[in-house]
Amino acid sequence: MMQLAQERGMDPAQCLAGSGLEPDAVNDPNSEVTARQELTVIRNLLARFGADAGLGVEVGARYHLSLYGPWGLALLSSRTLREAIEVALRYVDLAFAFGELTFEESGGRARLIFDDHEVPEDVRPFLAERVLTGIQVISRGLFTAGVPMSRVTFRHAAPSDISRHAAIFGIDPDFGALLNETAFDNAYLDMPLPQANEWARSNCEQLCRDLLAKRQARTGVAGAVRDLLVRNPGEIPDQTAVACALYMSPRTLSRRLNEENTSFRVLLDEVRQMLSEQLLDHTDMTTEQVAARLGYAEAASFIRAFRRWNGCPPQEYRSRTGRYTARVPELV
Repeated sequence: MMQLAQERGMDPAQCLAGSGLEPDAVNDPNSEVTARQELTVIRNLLARFGADAGLGVEVGARYHLSLYGPWGLALLSSRTLREAIEVALRYVDLAFAFGELTFEESGGRARLIFDDHEVPEDVRPFLAERVLTGIQVISRGLFTAGVPMSRVTFRHAAPSDISRHAAIFGIDPDFGALLNETAFDNAYLDMPLPQANEWARSNCEQLCRDLLAKRQARTGVAGAVRDLLVRNPGEIPDQTAVACALYMSPRTLSRRLNEENTSFRVLLDEVRQMLSEQLLDHTDMTTEQVAARLGYAEAASFIRAFRRWNGCPPQEYRSRTGRYTARVPELV
């Protein structure tokens, strides 16, 4: 995206404005860019060139397999297109930060569907075009001539000019559809890929597993939720607000947390316990003040929760630790 902006006369600093990113970091293969930072850059690009029809297509056409690291190499060395799709979806979080990509097969057709319902509305058309174009470009990396599309649809309205879309997909897409999808003859699924290499695929898959494990351990959904919960202890957000901040629905947030063997309630409890102990240990705040700071409507509810966490009420905990003594009698 930064290269595209430069080619069109937009300074890198303008392209990256507000993202906290420096041009050198973008060009560093070892640096990581968060979803929030990427959204900022996309919005900067759209603010300058958003009237240009097919901008997402032009950006997506630049996403070649070689840019995807182990994920791209695992696809390239797969035995068949079906196996490549299975590998792609297994480690899709290494390649796609927004929306959800799924695969379906029926009636002699194979379909890749990009669900963008949880993507911020102002960037949906751009990201849908970028993702579906990226899929087409990847297919050309796997098969020299690419996989001919029998149908391409987008949920957003048709732009004023679809020549870029037609050039990349080989057909005119349908717009205003129910789904963002690409469809092709399923006979291509079991055709052997020209660069199949079982040893390379196996090793690249292991690298993908390692990368995904490290990323989830460091920045999993549970970690992101904890960060949001402790960001402002005086205004602990509810699940809906946290889900919105993470660009997903409350239902999806619950599912993702369940996949990490936790829940929003458990994380909220952990954060409240940690903060309550810190406030009691290092401040002279009263029980009522601590309860209010943690988002409890009344101190009695906080005291019951604290007993459950520590086996004693806040006042007794504070006496045991030898820290500050509350200035008012403990509630019972």
